[in-house]
Amino acid sequence: MSEHPDNPQTPGSEPLPPEDTAAKAALHTRRAFLFKLSLALNAAVGLVLAVPLVGYLLGPAMRKKNAAFGAWIALGSINDFPVGETRLASFRSPAATFDDGDTAKVACWVRRIADRQFQVFAINCAHLGCPVRWFAQSKLFLCPCHGGAYYEDGTRASGPPERGLFEYQYQLAGDSLMIHAGDMPTLATQASCKQKPLIQIAPAAPETASAARSEWPA
Repeated sequence: MSEHPDNPQTPGSEPLPPEDTAAKAALHTRRAFLFKLSLALNAAVGLVLAVPLVGYLLGPAMRKKNAAFGAWIALGSINDFPVGETRLASFRSPAATFDDGDTAKVACWVRRIADRQFQVFAINCAHLGCPVRWFAQSKLFLCPCHGGAYYEDGTRASGPPERGLFEYQYQLAGDSLMIHAGDMPTLATQASCKQKPLIQIAPAAPETASAARSEWPA
């Protein structure tokens, strides 16, 4: 007859001491916490990266719903722009936000042709967008970047630009000059495209140049 122990145990099946069980439970809990923390951090990073992307994709639709976008903006009283003169003016972009500060200011050139007739030019050269300057003495808009020149009515005079200055649509509301500033001037909007002869500075003829040199005392 074989004798069977009252509590048979197989090798390796001894119960763990209480302290080992507690250590295992603590290790499992720590791993679960770190896993959940990594998930939360990844979700936060993904959200931070997604916000500007969603804003970029939905920005045009949101701007179109904005009542200020595309609105008529006052440049000032028509008395600020004397007849026959071209003056610099500025306005706040309707697409600007409250924290844009001075960067929201947009400059333009206002030419008053007659009592109720104006032209409002974008300050940007039609070549690469550099700001043009008005020179009253020569009655030309000149670009300091690449030498583009425009007549006083905005048409191209010479230089790299292939077209005239971009123009804003304008209207008069009483004594106020208003422009439609929501849509920046582009090739699809108003512009001066009248044909005028280009200003060409021809080189002097050889005989003329030699005669001019002979007039100077040796």
